[in-house]
Amino acid sequence: MALKQVIEVYEFLDSPFIRESEIKEFFHSRGLDETEIETRKAVGDEGETQFVKLMVRGKVGKSKGGKARTLGIIGRLGGIGARPHKIGLVSDADGAITALAAAAKLTEMRRKGDVLNGDTVIATHLCPHSPIIPHDPVPFMGSPVSMDTMNRFEVDERMEAILAIDTTKGNRIINQKGFAISPTVKDGYILRVSEDLLDIMQAVTGKLPVVFPITTQDIVPYGNEIYHLNSIMQPSTATNAPVVGVAITTEVPVPGCATGASHAVDIETAVRFVVEVAKAFGEGECSFYDEKEYQELVSLYGSLEHLKTPGKKS
Repeated sequence: MALKQVIEVYEFLDSPFIRESEIKEFFHSRGLDETEIETRKAVGDEGETQFVKLMVRGKVGKSKGGKARTLGIIGRLGGIGARPHKIGLVSDADGAITALAAAAKLTEMRRKGDVLNGDTVIATHLCPHSPIIPHDPVPFMGSPVSMDTMNRFEVDERMEAILAIDTTKGNRIINQKGFAISPTVKDGYILRVSEDLLDIMQAVTGKLPVVFPITTQDIVPYGNEIYHLNSIMQPSTATNAPVVGVAITTEVPVPGCATGASHAVDIETAVRFVVEVAKAFGEGECSFYDEKEYQELVSLYGSLEHLKTPGKKS
């Protein structure tokens, strides 16, 4: 159960100001040491944001010279608030809440003695004053910094697989309230959905797993004026690690800038899924893709890494 952590993170983020010292104190008080907490302020054309990166060290993780694999958890979003246009946390904040609540849960588990095998690296950014941008069918939240800037900080070379968590409510593609996962994306290839992740999802939810569709448009970088479902798959453009999207979803389109639209129970379920994946991945019991089949695809059809670039303009 992670509802306590979700509520605590929600209340902590529901503020017009997110101070670096408060972020460090929040996680230090839950058991992270100073070397496991990294913050950095970034300034863009439309304001500033506070990046947060946390490391929850495992008992036989790479950070201790062990061999257990490192999972990356990225809370992807434009901003947690749209002040001064909107007061309060916006729907777009769900990715950050999920990632940070998962970090808090893993940290408190470790403090009690339930230490995962592998390391877990969690990254997101927190901006209470993000711009609102037009999008069909409902408006999205923009970001004060570029996608390149977000990827440079949030995508970490230590991450051997990545769960990218994002509010994905502003569409007519996913029509179920809760959360859904994507197929695995690696180096431009959209691969089959991980059976291990499906098993974990249905065990956590008690329901049949839900998978959302992605297209080539969704896995190419932002900035090419091509329609994207949202930014959930953008980490895949900045890493060789396999990436799976974890989408917080609704039955109807909900604007990313809507306030009062975060559902604690849905976020808590997503947190439990992320925590269970972290356990299994570090134990070598969860694979994001079939490595042999991927290599066969590359040998037959060549590299698709050019899809990770801005592309060519005529």
